[in-house]
Amino acid sequence: MRNDSLIDIFKKYNALLEGHFLLSSGLHSNKYLQCALVLQYPDLAEKIAMLLLEEIKKSDYDILQKISVVISPALGGVIIGQEMARVIKTITGTNVRAIFTERQTSGEMVLRRGFNINDRDNVLIVEDVITTGKSTNEVVEVVKKFNGNILAVASIINRSSEGKIFTYPYFYITKIDIKNYSPHECPLCKQNIELVKPGSRK
Repeated sequence: MRNDSLIDIFKKYNALLEGHFLLSSGLHSNKYLQCALVLQYPDLAEKIAMLLLEEIKKSDYDILQKISVVISPALGGVIIGQEMARVIKTITGTNVRAIFTERQTSGEMVLRRGFNINDRDNVLIVEDVITTGKSTNEVVEVVKKFNGNILAVASIINRSSEGKIFTYPYFYITKIDIKNYSPHECPLCKQNIELVKPGSRK
């Protein structure tokens, strides 16, 4: 698998959805990336994790040597976070934990299930797809509360239309441009196409 073939893989497994989608940011979009449809296959999940690992490695190999914790937001980032921790251990020989944050009914992003981070932990934040970076920055705040040292952010796909969205190094396999619309300007609403909310905040 190559970086430039990743979107073709998503299309093959019907993971690049087309329709009228409500993003948790409140914006509307005509496309949605459902990574779980690809990541459900362990061999593909491993190959994708290796591609993401290579993006980090070629930019800053020292980061890989330092990582002790991979953290992802549930639910979308859990599979790729687990795979990243596993392949990092394969490459570096270092024990790397894979943990995840969850959103409480109040909306707050928290660590549960006995997961913990301490001030000796070097943390890599891993997502499946990043659009606005809102959930990712909420994970950043969780890590900060535990005094963890954030090394970088990584995602399979960057679909952000903005410029720099993090103060940390950001690595991704490929970028895809997908149009987002505010509700009052959405052409799909004007066509009365059914609005669907397919996933959690990103």
